[in-house]
Amino acid sequence: MVAAPDPRDWPAVLAAADGTTVDLHMWGGSTEINTFVDEVYGPALAELGVRLNRVPVADTADAVNTVLGELEAGRTDPGSGAIDLIWLNGENFATMRQADALLATGWAEHLPNAALVDWDDPAVAFDAGRPVAFTTSPWGSAQFQFVADTARTPAQELPRSYAELSVWIRERPGRFTYPAPPAFHGTRFLTQWFHELDGDSDAWVEEFDEDRYTEVAGELFALLEELAPALWRGGVTYPNEIADLDRLFANGEVDLTFTQLPAGIGANIDAGVLPATARPFVFDTGTIGDHHYLAIPLNAADAAAAMVFADLVLDPALQAAKLDPVNGWGDGIAISPDRLDAGQRAAIDAVTAGLGDEAVPPAELEAVRTSNPLAELTIRLEADWDRRIRQGRGG
Repeated sequence: MVAAPDPRDWPAVLAAADGTTVDLHMWGGSTEINTFVDEVYGPALAELGVRLNRVPVADTADAVNTVLGELEAGRTDPGSGAIDLIWLNGENFATMRQADALLATGWAEHLPNAALVDWDDPAVAFDAGRPVAFTTSPWGSAQFQFVADTARTPAQELPRSYAELSVWIRERPGRFTYPAPPAFHGTRFLTQWFHELDGDSDAWVEEFDEDRYTEVAGELFALLEELAPALWRGGVTYPNEIADLDRLFANGEVDLTFTQLPAGIGANIDAGVLPATARPFVFDTGTIGDHHYLAIPLNAADAAAAMVFADLVLDPALQAAKLDPVNGWGDGIAISPDRLDAGQRAAIDAVTAGLGDEAVPPAELEAVRTSNPLAELTIRLEADWDRRIRQGRGG
């Protein structure tokens, strides 16, 4: 195994990647996403001479810790690691960046399809409050949404803020829960509630204010402790991940679940994960939107193959396919429509126009979109949730 060539010499990258396998470590909790990766990217990658080995992980932090453990053990040379590529964002990116565990050659800027990315957009250029600095390459975008079953809960009865949700939970004991942090959707749910109580989500993008955190977090966790007995199973236990919450929702045990998919829940409905009458909605007080990325560890065995995969997923046709729920995912795009030719943009516009009421309209999502906060905020919230809620109630 050798280090990847400079991506500015793309023929050399393709030559180095030919005949290799890219080991992609990614969250494996969605059957629909897993199938899309295997059946769409796998064959397209094979045409470029690279085999895809998707390695599912329960928590992205497991892959990050593998890399950090290798580096600590002295396996720092290019080609000496077990992981070629990691799907990550947020605090996992921050952890790797702080540990200098990422391939830091500015490689992402020089991929052929990187010209389609708006690197000046802060939502792309910053992740968890830190500059990406071309150490990771965007794969897609997402925004947190709630999901209700219209057959059970009419739209006029849905909460549109966390303040209203607090009342809603009390009025429907046992009918609501959320994944236990650090599960991604649970942490995001918690962070948004913190933002609403604080009143200024932008204040947590660049700088951590200890005194302000103590005040707002104290209010948040006191409220969560108060509401816990009114949650599913009395707040003694919580779903481990979003798939568990989806099952409770589909089985009629709880009345709300979550999604991160800007293109809506059509794929989840088609797959039978959610009922046909499920519909997404957002709170008026804001929902966190961000990008997710592909990261190459410093010691990746097949960094050239990893670059080929990262470039492939930015292809406009594949970005449009990923956006379309008919293909099983419905993930947001990572490229800028303004940088596409007329045909490429028309393909994406056609997907957006056909989403229907199984998706929140893009303009409505944009109107309530807030920034992804500092990793320090989510890390502290997860730790305090574990101490105050999980340990406090034996969950």
